[in-house]
Order: sequence, then structure tokens, then C-alpha cells
Amino acid sequence: MSPNSLPQVTSSTHLFTVQLSATRRGARLARLLTGRQLNDWGASFEGALHVVTELSSNAVLHGRVPGRDFRLGLKLHTDGTLRIEVTDARGDRIPQVRDTAGGEAESGRGLLIVTAYANCWGVDEAPANCKTVWAELTPDRGKS
Repeated sequence: MSPNSLPQVTSSTHLFTVQLSATRRGARLARLLTGRQLNDWGASFEGALHVVTELSSNAVLHGRVPGRDFRLGLKLHTDGTLRIEVTDARGDRIPQVRDTAGGEAESGRGLLIVTAYANCWGVDEAPANCKTVWAELTPDRGKS
């Protein structure tokens, strides 16, 4: 087989995945690792740290099963889109945006933050009765 007939890999998608303990410390580490990874990739996403903080916190608060971790995944696509994925062990608890119009609720605003920063977000079923909450962001203008 000649060198010219070998398949060419043209995708420069960057991937990062880490499994973290479903604790507050794990959620803080998810934010820290995201910042470092985006910096290593030279990518600028204003809302990425906020989105990771909210999704990781939700995984710890609402998706925790004793003895099971959560997984953080980052995918930077060639078109500049960043996909953030957080998989937790509670596939039976689907996140919903709550009506906080009264402004007095002490919780329930996290997904509003995700909605504000992300172009889109959603929930997918994952193996072993888990779920993956994902959000997609576009790069900050003039910074990537």
C-alpha cells in the first residue's frame, strides 16, 4: 500500500474525560480541570466554567448514588463548538428548569445559568441506569 492511499485523519477534535467522586470536592475539581484543559487547548469559553460548575453540582446533589462516581467529558470540535457532558448514576432524576419567577427560591436556578451560557443543552440516557446532561457552547468572539 502506498503512502498516498493511506486514510487521512483530518479531525482535530480534542477530547477530555475524567471520573470524579460524587462529592463537593469532586465538583470543585471538575471546574478546576475544565479551566486547565481549556487553557491547554487555547480555547476561550466565558460560560464553560459556570456550566461545568452547575452540571457537576447537580450530579453531586441530585445524581449521587453512594459508592458511584460521576464523569465529566469535554469535546472541542473542529468547528469550535465545546460540548460539556456530565454523567451521573441517577437516570431516574431528569433535570428540569424550575419557575423561579418569585425570586425567593433558594435553589433551582442552576439550569437557568446553563441555559444562559449554552447554545443548547439536554439529557441523554446512559448505560447502567445513568444519565448524561450535556451542553454545547460556541467560543467567545475574538478570543479563540
